[in-house]
Amino acid sequence: MDVLSTLVELFNLKAFLIAVVVFVPLERLFAMHSRQKIFRRSWGNDVIYVFLNGLLIKLGLGLVILTALILTERCVPGSFRAAVAAQPTALQAVEVIIVADLMFYVVHRLFHVVPWLWKVHQIHHSIEELDWLAAARVHPIDQILTKGASLLPVFILGFSEAAIVIFAVLYQWQSMLIHANVRVRFGPLRWVLASPEFHHWHHSNDHAARDRNFAGQLPLLDVLFGTLYMPRG
Repeated sequence: MDVLSTLVELFNLKAFLIAVVVFVPLERLFAMHSRQKIFRRSWGNDVIYVFLNGLLIKLGLGLVILTALILTERCVPGSFRAAVAAQPTALQAVEVIIVADLMFYVVHRLFHVVPWLWKVHQIHHSIEELDWLAAARVHPIDQILTKGASLLPVFILGFSEAAIVIFAVLYQWQSMLIHANVRVRFGPLRWVLASPEFHHWHHSNDHAARDRNFAGQLPLLDVLFGTLYMPRG
């Protein structure tokens, strides 16, 4: 329950205000699209998404975690889970990111391929001007399924609470960063860590970029599955 309460608090009012303090100046100093305003079109609409979606998503994820705990008791030997949790926390955090983002990639790609799932996911793609707040414009079903698929194997395999919290915090902040209106160069790491450049192509109207860059954190997954699109320049 400690992990659940931590996840519930990740994007409360305090976190939202901290995000404003961090990302608004960054988007002014390092803007990818310099003419884009802070209060761009539908800005207020997306603030509503932040606070109204929060409760529904947290309830849905709570059910996912409860399901994971039930399946764990029935399907995974305690000795295996203990061995996983006994690893160094830093190593576990890396493993959690890999496992979780692989599941995220699969479900995210399904949201683009399966027609009825796309009807839900297209809400997120309806935004015309990307910034950090764009990460909040999602249908609750979209977030419950994608985050649920990411967290389910993580809990079942027995990773420690500390490793899961590290992943959750990194995911939340990286999600805002990759949507942010910032021109940040990752250099060679652009192939390893998802960047604004990587994810902005995912939202592009460019036909060549359609249905590309599905990973949430690890572009290497798109490299492996042939869906990467990051042209030079």
